[in-house]
Amino acid sequence: MATKENNIEILNDLIRINNDRVIGYTKATEELKAEDNDIRTVFQSFILSSKRHITELTDLVLKYGGEPAHDNTAAGKIYHAWMDVKATFTGHDLQAILNACEYGEDAAQRSYKIAIEDSAEVSSDVSQLITEQKASLKKEHDAVKEYRDSVRVSK
Repeated sequence: MATKENNIEILNDLIRINNDRVIGYTKATEELKAEDNDIRTVFQSFILSSKRHITELTDLVLKYGGEPAHDNTAAGKIYHAWMDVKATFTGHDLQAILNACEYGEDAAQRSYKIAIEDSAEVSSDVSQLITEQKASLKKEHDAVKEYRDSVRVSK
């Protein structure tokens, strides 16, 4: 049976994941070279996508009387530190940046998958939003993977 607490907990976890994506893609755009404007534009669209997701998730947290999360995940902090180290050693290498972004996308997909598996414990509106957002993020995950693969092939 769905409870307010389950709804709020799952929604806040997903807010944190999207906060991670905003931070990750912001960092990634900073690491790109000037000639990587095409991928910079894609990353900026991913930031906007996550901000929309955060707004939708926040609205539902408030609907259920909760306090929306404003932080990111502990794993996200580790991911960002790892990305910083990779950029330092690779000299802003596009392949390394895309690998780090795909790593983050994989984590987001796993988080949404877990949330969907737990959907028996949430309200139908929460379950529907989670499913819609996961599908949207899957397209973005696949785009990152496609970019990564194309860079790998061109080397």
